[in-house]
Amino acid sequence: MKKLLCTALLATLASAAVSAATAFTDAKDAVDYRQSAFTLIRHNTGDIGEMLQGKVPFDAKRVQQRADALAAVAPLPWPAFSTPGTQAGGGEAKAEIWADFKDFTAKADKFQLDAKALQTAAQSGDQAKIKAAFATFRGNCKACHDKYKAD
Repeated sequence: MKKLLCTALLATLASAAVSAATAFTDAKDAVDYRQSAFTLIRHNTGDIGEMLQGKVPFDAKRVQQRADALAAVAPLPWPAFSTPGTQAGGGEAKAEIWADFKDFTAKADKFQLDAKALQTAAQSGDQAKIKAAFATFRGNCKACHDKYKAD
């Protein structure tokens, strides 16, 4: 029952990304939304990273939960970058996002694919496969941050 409830919740979150672009009341709301989504991503990514680095014990079940969450939330922040007025600032987003929006959205698409690949690797329970998928996922996160996120 718990797994069914989690699956339903994750499906609801994923479908929210589709309608999110129309859900914002203003630019601040859109920025708050995408920052909240990135907080969820950061939390789940950090937990997996700490397990793979040996900072906390590896728990395949918890990795699976985190990877499932990442696959569900990975689509969420991107529609909030299309909201009018968000280009004027807000958070740590650089102006380069809107100057090269095609590249930015390509990186967002890759990020979502990487999250799904991590989820698949986590389903195997094989720590080596998880580590390789996580390295790709994190590497692409860093590449996007290096270009599009202010310090």
